[in-house]
Amino acid sequence: MTKDELIPKLKTIIAPYIQDEEAFKNLTEETDFVNDLKINSANLVDIILDIEDEFDIRLENEDMEKMLDVKSAMDIINAKLER
Repeated sequence: MTKDELIPKLKTIIAPYIQDEEAFKNLTEETDFVNDLKINSANLVDIILDIEDEFDIRLENEDMEKMLDVKSAMDIINAKLER
């Protein structure tokens, strides 16, 4: 899935959990979920679950630990979709 396809889907998933509207408006691959968007760890788990549902994939603990920013999330999702 291309970046242009993935980022809008991720934005839809992330939107309910963000605490920093300005950072969300300027979301890029480099955006960090915790530091930039101010998403707490409990909500990060919710995002992971929503990603699993949206893309019909299963994320392992190692994947979740690496999913700290938009680029990592995109890389992990694409890797799972290719299997």
